[in-house]
Amino acid sequence: MKRRLYVLSILCALLAQGLSCAQEHAAAKNASQLRFRVVSSLPGSHRAVPAVAWLDPLPGTPGLPFVPQRRYTLLQKDRTFHPHLLVIPTGSVVEFPNADPFFHNVFSMFDGKRFDLGLYEEGSSKSVTFSRAGVSYIFCNIHPEMSAVVLTLSTPLYAIADGNEAFVLDGIPPGSYSLHVWIEGVPPSFLSGMTQTVRFSSNTVDLGTLSAPIARAGAMSHSNKFGKPYSTSSDTIY
Repeated sequence: MKRRLYVLSILCALLAQGLSCAQEHAAAKNASQLRFRVVSSLPGSHRAVPAVAWLDPLPGTPGLPFVPQRRYTLLQKDRTFHPHLLVIPTGSVVEFPNADPFFHNVFSMFDGKRFDLGLYEEGSSKSVTFSRAGVSYIFCNIHPEMSAVVLTLSTPLYAIADGNEAFVLDGIPPGSYSLHVWIEGVPPSFLSGMTQTVRFSSNTVDLGTLSAPIARAGAMSHSNKFGKPYSTSSDTIY
């Protein structure tokens, strides 16, 4: 009797594994791909700028989990944030280590996560939990040339644009989604107008070429954490 139960348990496990593999294979077989490219509507040539596209499931379409797996890092080195763009799941913790031989003051007082880490020296680090979806523009209150972007998402269905501002999103389950695009330097009001509904079955959806007022890449113009212009004095100890 025990031997029969043992054999039966093995058969059940194999059957469950087979069903799981079959379901995964069916899901992969039915998965779709999204392709499109964004070009600048402004005259003249421009360099590629950071851009991200993502899909949020609409009612009736199950969402996929996007769970933080580790801590993320925005390193401060040579008066620069590394990397400049960081895409993370909602609820992620981001470390802000200072590797420069002087003080930094990381802050974000705009949309997304708002925080002010205050002054801290070389070799030290502070962290921030990004608890809700949104775009956070990161700056240093001492060095106006420093900027970074943390894009917090609740979906794993996203893609970062390549050097030609082309997007490819793979593994999209069937359903209806809201497509969002973020492009550095493009006004939020224009980006909101680019949002559209896209439906997927088991095919590749190619939206072709979209246009946006993409300016040349460069430091984002901003005030300090007090809402005032940065000091132009060159005798700072930082």
